Amino acid sequence: MINKALRILIADPQHFHRMKVERLFNGLNYYRVAPVQSIAELLTLVDYGCEPFDVVVINAELAMGSLDLLGFFLDNPQVRHALIYNEPSAPLQVKSGFAQENVQISHAALPNEQAIRQLMALVDAPQWKQAVVEQRRAYA
Repeated sequence: MINKALRILIADPQHFHRMKVERLFNGLNYYRVAPVQSIAELLTLVDYGCEPFDVVVINAELAMGSLDLLGFFLDNPQVRHALIYNEPSAPLQVKSGFAQENVQISHAALPNEQAIRQLMALVDAPQWKQAVVEQRRAYA
């Protein structure tokens, strides 16, 4: 069961890329998406948001030299999961790597549908599993 209340933030300097990634989420029935075009907008929404973002998908080029994205997202209470794409330091042989459980790093220039599906399987799975457990308890 898809959790339509998940908060998703897409950060990319190019409007076309933001729209393409947003459509990938929409195709999976996630519509609570906020697109931003600058690192300043991202920091404002993350730092001053009233509730955490469940997913942040960001083009590494956006923060080039101004912010250590991996350091920022690791253990950040305002971001539950992050996908950093277009990261030149990511391994070429692997589609995506995990820095920790909540941060994925990809060398791909833009995430594709499979990458978004894998990300959301990690993000949305705990809620789905919890709903199944609660449903089983109700019938027991």
